[in-house]
Amino acid sequence: MMVLLVALGAALGAPLRYLVDRFVQGRHDSVFPWGTLTVNVVGSYLLGLLAGTVSGLWLALLGTGFCGALTTYSTFGYETVRLVQERAHGYAVLNVVVSLAAGLGAALLGTLTASAC
Repeated sequence: MMVLLVALGAALGAPLRYLVDRFVQGRHDSVFPWGTLTVNVVGSYLLGLLAGTVSGLWLALLGTGFCGALTTYSTFGYETVRLVQERAHGYAVLNVVVSLAAGLGAALLGTLTASAC
């Protein structure tokens, strides 16, 4: 049952990641990966919020499945390497620093929001 819930959550999170990424990136004329940053920060906040408010099957569905598929460490890594290869070193460093700081900050904010409810 747990595996099916994770798969169901992922089936919703992955297409949403793609759509949000394309929507956000399509509005910026920059090599910086704004779409990936957006889904990762939003997903980090949601996971922090969910971890503090739900458990068991709901956490499997929404936390592991949905948020796991919504966020993407592999794309973050790939896009950072691509920026280095394109000699956009400043953007590569900015991507790493902002992604880590914003992702951790969003997760913390999500857990603080959950504890305030």
